[in-house]
Amino acid sequence: MAKVKCTYDFVIKSSPAILYNFLSTPSGLSQWFADHVTEYDKGFIFSWEEYVEKGEVIDEEDCHFIRIHMESNEDDEFLEFRIEKSEVTDDTILIITEFVEEDEVKEQQKLWATQVDSLVTCVGGRN
Repeated sequence: MAKVKCTYDFVIKSSPAILYNFLSTPSGLSQWFADHVTEYDKGFIFSWEEYVEKGEVIDEEDCHFIRIHMESNEDDEFLEFRIEKSEVTDDTILIITEFVEEDEVKEQQKLWATQVDSLVTCVGGRN
């Protein structure tokens, strides 16, 4: 089955600098994204229970975005965490981009909502 590019937007009450730390460091990512994260020369090694995945950082801009190519994905697929500021509301917006099987889009959207809820707790971004 073909994979499709999906983006999910979340408003997070946090400064971009604080949020970026949780998106781009092993200590930050291990608090909400994976059970354990270690850094290696080109990126991260993520583990969830018994599953391990290597992710190479292929592009990043401090406090703006990080793009990771997961070892199990096709060459043109990536996971991206992007931070934007709304000019109208001044809210910090986290935009997550990934590639998923067409029949898994809704399931992935729910998973990201749960994951980001944990992230919001970590950054203190609750009202």
